[in-house]
Amino acid sequence: MRVAIVGASGAVGQEFLRVLEDHSFPVTELTLFGSKRSAGTSYAFRGKEHVVKELKHNDDFRGIDVAFVSAGGSTSLEYADTITKHGTVMIDNSSAFRMDPDVPLVVPEVNPEDALQMPRRIIANPNCTTIQMVVALGAIEKLSHIKRVHVATYQAASGAGAQAMAELENQYRQIVAGEKPTVEKFAHQLAFNLIPHVDVFCDNGYTKEELKMYNETRKIMHSDIEVSATCVRVPVMRAHSEAVWVETERPLGVDEVREAFEKSKGIVVIDNPAGKEYPMPLEIAGKEPVYVGRIREDISNPNGLTFWCVGDQIKKGAALNAVQIAESFIEQGVLKA
Repeated sequence: MRVAIVGASGAVGQEFLRVLEDHSFPVTELTLFGSKRSAGTSYAFRGKEHVVKELKHNDDFRGIDVAFVSAGGSTSLEYADTITKHGTVMIDNSSAFRMDPDVPLVVPEVNPEDALQMPRRIIANPNCTTIQMVVALGAIEKLSHIKRVHVATYQAASGAGAQAMAELENQYRQIVAGEKPTVEKFAHQLAFNLIPHVDVFCDNGYTKEELKMYNETRKIMHSDIEVSATCVRVPVMRAHSEAVWVETERPLGVDEVREAFEKSKGIVVIDNPAGKEYPMPLEIAGKEPVYVGRIREDISNPNGLTFWCVGDQIKKGAALNAVQIAESFIEQGVLKA
């Protein structure tokens, strides 16, 4: 399969290369694209060096089957027609097309069939926090319809990109050395701190990140589910965590929910409070599944339960989910390997 990566030099672009390698994805030809600044840089893939080409409005995508795009929303909007005009399927990691009614928003463990309807040849990759939550919610929805979700996220620096990760690391060095920490990528110092602010604030007091979780969850699950989120940036390098409260139409027992999680694709249960065993970002970073623990009844709601989940933002929250969408194309016969 002829594959392109747009935004190859970024954190997600680099993760695309690793995931494609780890999954033995059937790549017969690989083309890397980037900005004028990153053009000319080379990256190794399966023993061969690939040079990044500058993304331009031309016919460079002719003959390419799938393009994994992670170069920001403005780039996705500008180049979508250029990428897809010769039949390339564009799997976009930005927020540009997520709520477009003609663009499916897909998490393969939950709604792979949606990818079969793509009139614009574009598939949207959901927001990272939405992806890991919906993987877990999908298992519960099979037991009883979910009416309402409250969620607090604890989002790693990786969610703001490679430069943000470097800034957090540098802040710790500066503070230990007695220097004033440099603050550029975040609203405030993140080292030794929490920032209850991810993305920009909207008129209703929620941030765009929080509203993404509301709107995207409803679209992915084809549901009237109500979602209220508070998104917090935490001084963790990689892997997001979420505390989730769910209200279902009927009461669910902890054992049946745990069993549903254990049987669901893409979920690993670590839930042994007596042994102090539960998912933590330090141990989950770099891994593919969504990890779930602290499963218990909500003592404030007879139809409620709560759980904790952790997932790698760059992996399942971005590159892995996109590659899994392409893999589902092969499984469903949309594309031939």
